[in-house]
Amino acid sequence: MALDVERHAPLAKAASSVPLVETRNVTKLYPVRAGWITKRLSWLSAVEDVSLSVQRGETVGLVGESGSGKSTLARLLVRLIEPTKGEVRYDGRDISSLSGRERRRFRRKAQIIFQDPYSSLNPRHTVETIIGEGIQGFGRRQKEKRLAELLDLVSLTPDALQRYPHEFSGGQRQRIGIARALAVNPEFLVLDEPVSALDVSVQSKILNLLRDLKKALNLTYVFISHDLSVVRHMADRVAVMYLGQLVELASRPELFANPLHPYTQALLSAMPMVGGSVQSEGRIRLTGEIPSAIGIPKRCRFATRCFRPVERSWQEVPSMQEAASNHYVACFNYAPLTQLERH
Repeated sequence: MALDVERHAPLAKAASSVPLVETRNVTKLYPVRAGWITKRLSWLSAVEDVSLSVQRGETVGLVGESGSGKSTLARLLVRLIEPTKGEVRYDGRDISSLSGRERRRFRRKAQIIFQDPYSSLNPRHTVETIIGEGIQGFGRRQKEKRLAELLDLVSLTPDALQRYPHEFSGGQRQRIGIARALAVNPEFLVLDEPVSALDVSVQSKILNLLRDLKKALNLTYVFISHDLSVVRHMADRVAVMYLGQLVELASRPELFANPLHPYTQALLSAMPMVGGSVQSEGRIRLTGEIPSAIGIPKRCRFATRCFRPVERSWQEVPSMQEAASNHYVACFNYAPLTQLERH
């Protein structure tokens, strides 16, 4: 269902040209004790030295294999966890330095929608309670009106209010989760694999709903997915992560037309074509071992699987550099892959 932008105009936010969210060399390490006899302390690198900015009103897609650090970065962005090093800035402020009142305000402005809509909803609460938790400072009639408005935004009927999560389908439960996030009037949403747990037939409806809501409410998204076709449908810019680090960043058209990092090229070569098949000609099959995220050596993390490494790859960590206009890549031997074609 397409949203009526004018009808929901009071919920819309004013646009701005300044970055809304920014990470500066953000690192998240977890202590791990390894060894059979002498337990020595090591560090698991979940996210390391990631710098990324998100402009107001845009959707940044975050892609990568499982274990690449996407979900950890998602939780850092909304301060569900604290960084080991670096800063996460929201509207120009380091969110770790916010006072109590400012922190509560940030919690309302930045929300996250999780992958599994069932486990993220309290099974003992009705939809009215789940969504209503974010509605404060309203009288009874105003609250009822607001609840009806939120249900309308996500294309659910008012009779859903007195029902429980188990009474809904997966797609409907995700709509409830979206309505709960919208209840506090956020301006920034982190969408952590929001459709991967849903049937394929339902995914497109949720994706279209999210696109309509973004337009109607002037929302800003970080959209996390391992499915490149979904990211291609949703994102304005795409950031590619590998083993906790950012390896490529570009606009959606540029990244899909001209991937430069070997890892990005391998991901795109495996992307399903129209009809569900994967092209065999030009398919890049990665070999080699995926390094452990514990005690990673100071070298290119992709070197063990790369199909065009250079000696420097084993000696240094590549930093992000601008390879073309607004196209950044962290690689010592990046190059276009002309035989990789997508239509």
